[in-house]
Amino acid sequence: MKHRTVSEFVRDQVIAELPPTATVREAVRLMAERHIGAVMVTEMGRLSGIFTERDMVSRVAAPGKDPDRTTLAAVMTGHPQTIAADASTTEALRIMQAGGFRHLPVVHRGRLVGVLSLRDFAGTDLIEIERASDIERAVAEGGILHD
Repeated sequence: MKHRTVSEFVRDQVIAELPPTATVREAVRLMAERHIGAVMVTEMGRLSGIFTERDMVSRVAAPGKDPDRTTLAAVMTGHPQTIAADASTTEALRIMQAGGFRHLPVVHRGRLVGVLSLRDFAGTDLIEIERASDIERAVAEGGILHD
């Protein structure tokens, strides 16, 4: 398997980002327009949080908050886990699976440079990444893996 870095996935990505003062309605509109499941909440290029479809359901809709008056700062997931741009895609997938989340912000020198989505790991890439993870896990546990 060719080891790929996270930066290869986010190289030309246009990041969906809004400030913490933006409303939930603004975020949901942006997500709908771009057909994405998350918006990065940033201040001066620095990541302060992430707002996802899950946040919309559990932190806005379920408690009955008004999306026109609720700011992202009030309902975002603050200080989300990130990954470095030079990390491997295998590590990115491992982090996402362990954390149970579908979006992983990518940073370089403290700046947000992209966002990985589980959708980025489709088809053969996902199979190869899972296979590499299985091999690494077996080696770490001292086991032998057979095809």
